[in-house]
Amino acid sequence: MKATTIFIWVLRVVAAVILLQTLFFKFSAAPESVALFTRLGMEPWGRIGTGILELLASILILYPRTTGWGSGLATGLMAGALYFHLNGTLGLKWYGDYSLFIYALIVFICCVVLSYIFRFQVLSVFGIRRKM
Repeated sequence: MKATTIFIWVLRVVAAVILLQTLFFKFSAAPESVALFTRLGMEPWGRIGTGILELLASILILYPRTTGWGSGLATGLMAGALYFHLNGTLGLKWYGDYSLFIYALIVFICCVVLSYIFRFQVLSVFGIRRKM
């Protein structure tokens, strides 16, 4: 395997694992997750809706033909998460640690890189092809 292929798969797996790991808390209505979305004024529809979108994004990221779409979706979701952490609504520290902020930042960075690498996958739908 080429180093580039390995790097891309590492980005895919890291982003997808973090997104999938948080789904348990969203879908099981864990107290921390309910408190977070209550603070945002989006409980329960925001918790369940973002959980569904994160599940969809992680599946799309792992399937090579749709990585561009999944990484774009996840970039948007994580931009929203980072916004709420940074604007003071949630703060960087939630429930005693910084893990949610750090996970959101890691997924955001991985997905921005993936979105750049797979930009032509998304643009091809609009008739824009890679120039050789």
